Amino acid sequence: MPSNTAKRVQKHRLALRAAGLRPVQIWVPDTRSTGFVEECRRQSALAAQSDREDHELMAFIDLALSDLQDL
Repeated sequence: MPSNTAKRVQKHRLALRAAGLRPVQIWVPDTRSTGFVEECRRQSALAAQSDREDHELMAFIDLALSDLQDL
């Protein structure tokens, strides 16, 4: 026999489903794991290097920023 808490949770989930929602499970990186910070730094450095080497991107960003200054 389900506990009172389980009944409340099921009732809540059924109400959400009746409202047109559905549950979704999302897996995200474990920020507590060893190596997480180092991997973030590695990927950030790669992205920054790529941005520095992409002159078209930098020209686009400069143009977008100049448009904002006109506001």
